[in-house]
Amino acid sequence: MRIHPLMLIVAALVASAWTALAAEDWNVLPKTGEAPPSRLLYEQLQREALQLLAQRRQAFDQLQTPEQCRAWQAERRQRFEAAIGKFPARCELEPRVVGRLDGDGYRLEKVLLQSRPQHHVTASLYLPASQGPFPAVLVACGHSRTAKASDYNQAMCIALVQHGIAAMCYDPIGQGERSQQIDAGGRPVQAGTTTEHFLMGVGSILVGRNTAHYRTWDGMRCLDYLASRKDIAADKLGCTGCSGGGTMTCYLMALDDRIACAAPACYVTTFERLIQTIGPQDAEQNIFGQLAFGMEQTDYLLMRAPKPTLVCSTTEDFFDITGTWDTVRQAKRFYGWLGAPECVDVVEGPGKHGIFALGRRTMVQWMRRWLAGIDQSVPETELKYWKETDLQCTPRGQVLLEPGERSVYQLNAECAERLAEQRRQAWKDGPPTGIREEIRRRITARPLAALPPRTARPLAVTPQDGYRIERIALEAEGQLPLACLRFVPEKPTGAVAIVFDGDGKAAQAAATADAPSAAQQRVRQGAVVLAVDLSGLGETAAGRPSSTLSAEWKEAYLAYLMGRSLVGLRAEEVLAAARWAGDELRPPRGQVALIARGRAVVAALHAAALEPDLFAECRFENGLDAWHDIAGKPCGEHLADAVHEALAAYDLPDLRGLLGDRVKP
Repeated sequence: MRIHPLMLIVAALVASAWTALAAEDWNVLPKTGEAPPSRLLYEQLQREALQLLAQRRQAFDQLQTPEQCRAWQAERRQRFEAAIGKFPARCELEPRVVGRLDGDGYRLEKVLLQSRPQHHVTASLYLPASQGPFPAVLVACGHSRTAKASDYNQAMCIALVQHGIAAMCYDPIGQGERSQQIDAGGRPVQAGTTTEHFLMGVGSILVGRNTAHYRTWDGMRCLDYLASRKDIAADKLGCTGCSGGGTMTCYLMALDDRIACAAPACYVTTFERLIQTIGPQDAEQNIFGQLAFGMEQTDYLLMRAPKPTLVCSTTEDFFDITGTWDTVRQAKRFYGWLGAPECVDVVEGPGKHGIFALGRRTMVQWMRRWLAGIDQSVPETELKYWKETDLQCTPRGQVLLEPGERSVYQLNAECAERLAEQRRQAWKDGPPTGIREEIRRRITARPLAALPPRTARPLAVTPQDGYRIERIALEAEGQLPLACLRFVPEKPTGAVAIVFDGDGKAAQAAATADAPSAAQQRVRQGAVVLAVDLSGLGETAAGRPSSTLSAEWKEAYLAYLMGRSLVGLRAEEVLAAARWAGDELRPPRGQVALIARGRAVVAALHAAALEPDLFAECRFENGLDAWHDIAGKPCGEHLADAVHEALAAYDLPDLRGLLGDRVKP
């Protein structure tokens, strides 16, 4: 076929126009001011979190009697236990000593036990060469791939055992011999141990648990094992650990009364300083709603008062040292009200993150003082470390290679299936009474009438072929601004559509000629289209998502700490924008067509299900279909889509059901 030269010229002009469109800067919000667009969501959540922490501090400052202190402890412990997820009934430990080693003045036993049926823990138990029963310290691991075999964990154990105290160090889930994802060769799939914790955290959240739920229970079962041994003094148990191990020490010492003496290392600061500096950290370091019910990091110490607690810290730690001293000052006052100010103390050593010689020696001296009744300085001794293979407890180096072993993903999947059966019963005769209010409560979204109305601030106009694109910001006092592009046709038909794209509104403007976006298709059909960036997406995104983690993971966990979700926050934004479009653009019957894509789908689906009368039709593209599908899978990229314990009440297909025939393919 012969192509006319004029056709080539037209094609070139069209392609040139699409290229120019794609190259356009479609940002709306100013990059100057109090915070750049990428920081707006975090700083808004930070302000709200600091308000909650200020309320907690105000309440703390009112404490003046032992009775008030005990009521403070009881309330926080009850809320902590509920938030972390109900622990299972204790199964038989079925412990086995699978190997023995002789060290310098001590013996080492390689231990395998189950914390849940067919869910095993691998551990090293260091025992003095003398006769027991011995005091014993549980050593919780930080985030190291080799876990119990890491030099710093071995150093703590050897220092303890050389001074007459047994020490047990166990592999956490996702580390050492307990990777929860392994390849065909039996090797960990994920290089980072925190990555494993994030990946299993999303499914845990959906079923009402947390990565901390599993890790804390494993620690409690190790204490069960220590207490069961005749050569261990069950009334003289301690706990220590560095970094992530410091986190677990805090949880265990607050929740398990058997821990007579504790020494968390290189973790304790305050949430106030954490949020203002590095922000929320690993999955298990965030307990659902703890800021809302007034549980600071400080309260891990207060909940166990007046039992002896030493905080080990370093001057240059990324867990801010000023927050450490603030926590210790509060603890000193609280312990003082309980008549035991000498039972809480701090050691600050030089250096960056980690437990080094000074902290280690002080920790051992503290444990000897309170567990063995010996109060003497502890000299530094030469430490000889075992190889990782020396400490291996399983035949092939990973528990998941053993027959019948269950991973955390399987445990979450089993829980999700139980909840699915409960939902089938609850929904068998149709939507349960009050389900919309229950959904609203779980995502912590306000009713539409309670949302402040938005006003539009016009910023710029860019002409296009057959339509124009207007940059506008939808604003309301005390709310995050919504960056929008309004597509206005030359000949509007009266129809109005609103688009929420997980890749941002710019993706709607910068599509290609052979694959126009939903906004471009609708505007060419005569509809006015509003493309909106939800907070944390588009130009307000904190970064690019990876294959294993949401870009807005810090924001998601900051909301989680306050008992909220990004789903609820974004659902409110969907409703506010849709109401504005209906009021200002006046579509037929005041209803707009809703289109959501990718990472915007879950929030938009919630918004539509809560206020269906705002929408004439709803289309959901390339988004998550069901939470149940991911509850038992590695899915860190869906952290921002997760709602705590939502599967106890509903799943995403139930929301589509509430919309009926409004949902279009």
